[in-house]
Amino acid sequence: MASEPVRLSQRYRFSGDFELDAESYTLRHAGRVLKLERIPMEILLFLADQRGRLVTREQIVEKIWGQGVFLDTDNGINGAIRKIRQALKDDPEAPRFIETVSGKGYRFIAPVETGAEPEGESAEDGRPGAAGEARLAAETASDGTGYRRWLVLAGVVTIAIGMLAAGIRWSRTRARLGAETARPMLAILPFTNLTGDAAQEYFSDGLTEEMISQLGSLDPQHLGVIGRTSVMHYKNTQTTLSQIGHELGVQYVLEGSVRRDAGRVRIAAQLIQVSDQSHLWSHQYDRQLTDLLAVQSEIAEAIANGIKATLPGQGSSRAARREGAYATTTSYEAYDLYLQGRYFWNKRTGEGFQQAAVYFQRAIETDPNYARAYAGLADTYGLMSTWYVVPQNEFMPKARAAAERAVEIDQGLPEAHASLGLIAENYDYDWARAEKEFRRAIELNPQYATAHQWYAEFLAWQGRFEEAFAESEQARQLDPMSLIIATDHAALLYYSRQYDRAIAQCRAVLDMDPSFEGAGTFIARSYEQEGKYAEALAEIDHWRRHWTWAERTYVYSRWGRTEEARQSLAKFEKSTSPTSASRTAASLLAYLGIEGHDQFIARLERAYTEHSNAVVVLKAEPMYDPLRGDPRFKELLHRLALGP
Repeated sequence: MASEPVRLSQRYRFSGDFELDAESYTLRHAGRVLKLERIPMEILLFLADQRGRLVTREQIVEKIWGQGVFLDTDNGINGAIRKIRQALKDDPEAPRFIETVSGKGYRFIAPVETGAEPEGESAEDGRPGAAGEARLAAETASDGTGYRRWLVLAGVVTIAIGMLAAGIRWSRTRARLGAETARPMLAILPFTNLTGDAAQEYFSDGLTEEMISQLGSLDPQHLGVIGRTSVMHYKNTQTTLSQIGHELGVQYVLEGSVRRDAGRVRIAAQLIQVSDQSHLWSHQYDRQLTDLLAVQSEIAEAIANGIKATLPGQGSSRAARREGAYATTTSYEAYDLYLQGRYFWNKRTGEGFQQAAVYFQRAIETDPNYARAYAGLADTYGLMSTWYVVPQNEFMPKARAAAERAVEIDQGLPEAHASLGLIAENYDYDWARAEKEFRRAIELNPQYATAHQWYAEFLAWQGRFEEAFAESEQARQLDPMSLIIATDHAALLYYSRQYDRAIAQCRAVLDMDPSFEGAGTFIARSYEQEGKYAEALAEIDHWRRHWTWAERTYVYSRWGRTEEARQSLAKFEKSTSPTSASRTAASLLAYLGIEGHDQFIARLERAYTEHSNAVVVLKAEPMYDPLRGDPRFKELLHRLALGP
């Protein structure tokens, strides 16, 4: 779009009693403020500014998100339009406000009155004021086309005026500055380890994660905090603050360093506003290690107040601590062991999980009432099971016991509730309990990206894709550099049969980390469903993992190359897998293409009996589409509460 949006006023009234105020960023109706999230509100403002004109989806993307942004903007637009229509009670089949132009975009069609200028001409620029607009509209609408001609005339006038008023821009993007009313975003960069000992990295990384947790829990409605994975992307790099601000969509950055020795800790931290690189707050703390927990709370509160002081109409005030925002311990030794456990858990490898479990167990032994250590152990056993590192029947009950103990100690611990949701979904097949726990985790900490990620998976496996994409987008906004969150988003695209977009999303992940195997999985599977079997085989062979022969068997079966499928199956049968659970899951893929499906159904029943999480995708997985008419498959879906 060549020109700036037509901004005749800062306030619009349409259909008599709907009032949209760009200055206060609110939508009011019948004396009530209607709840709209940031993106839907910005799109509504944009459409109202361009009323009567076709606004393409590309123009919406450029105006709201900017060019080259790493987001699933199509689903973002679809979800936003749906929420706008819900707020306005607008029927897409018979619209009063927003008309969909199939394959092109949207048009705001309701007559609009503006409420900021006097009748006649605006004192600022000679444009028609609110009453003048209404009168012009009424006078020119008699032939059915006059109002549209008036809109064109208004647009021409506005283009000329826009050259004089170019400084008044309406650019509400992810990079919005804190002076605006949407909540500002903060990135806590990895604290620099000044001990000179690489073995102390867990401590500086742990301090970073703890600050993210505490700041994210203080006031999530008014301060957003980027997740750990994304900020760790900038560890030991020379990336400028301006670039970090652009890539993460943040207005504030916290930099810090930590030195620990001889029972003392020195923490230095400074809060910087990205827009002008100004230092809003800085401080240095020299304390006993035993006082570290109190220091973290002190720093978090000081930062929250420092940011609030920069916002219009707000000064420093004590930030309210939310219920269950973070559970702690009086034992520094237990806390230190917990930090080491999270350090290894964040590696997301089989060996890392094993080491994490050891440290969490030691933390529990040191302080048997340390809820976060139990939650960490539950996270560890849960992911070890769902990733087939260990037998599910042995470790999922251990994960459950740890999570339930964490909740028993502290009912407000979001990590524990998220783990309970993961267990209920992947082991118990209890969808109602899983949803309850995921929603509780998000309620306790709306900025817990992993809870949004896991809940998005849950929704996708239920076939609730619109909700799934909304949750996935939340996770990506909170942790935009997370490879696993981005890959899970690609999985949602795959499950919703958007194969080209799934491949593009996976390629974007691999651009960030060419060694991230999970992204390759969904590229291969998308190619398979598109019938691009040679491309799928090339992707499978590139990664060469223990599932390779099972994957090759499936592709050759789909391709109709029976002999190659038999040869691959024979090699799969002779191959070894890390665990029996992994073997069971891989066998489903290997036998899926076998004629008659008898052997596949037998293995599917075995997976169900073993409580394998391989069956939770049955409703959504495209590979299973050829079986949906099989009574045995339908009956299993019924037992899983995934079908009628």
